[in-house]
Amino acid sequence: MSSFKHLSINELIHMSTESNDIQVVDIRDAASFAAGHIEGATHLTNENLADFIGDADMDKPVVVVCYHGMSSQSAASYLNEQGFDDIYSLDGGYSAWSLAHA
Repeated sequence: MSSFKHLSINELIHMSTESNDIQVVDIRDAASFAAGHIEGATHLTNENLADFIGDADMDKPVVVVCYHGMSSQSAASYLNEQGFDDIYSLDGGYSAWSLAHA
């Protein structure tokens, strides 16, 4: 059984309109994050990962975003191992998100 769920762009849009309790974390590099990211996303890096894990609400859904939806799967699995139960990897990553919102 997978430790995280896959989430489509449409499912993320639906989730975010239904609830403000979604935590979106973006694991791309700083320059890419600065150039554009999903509104309200937290830039998650190796430097702030421990703080995020310590401060985050483990009961709220977490959506992990990367470039194309590949690296986010590993990150989502890792966060699940740290105690997050409702964790998602965004299929297609930020690339798909930006195309859908162009």
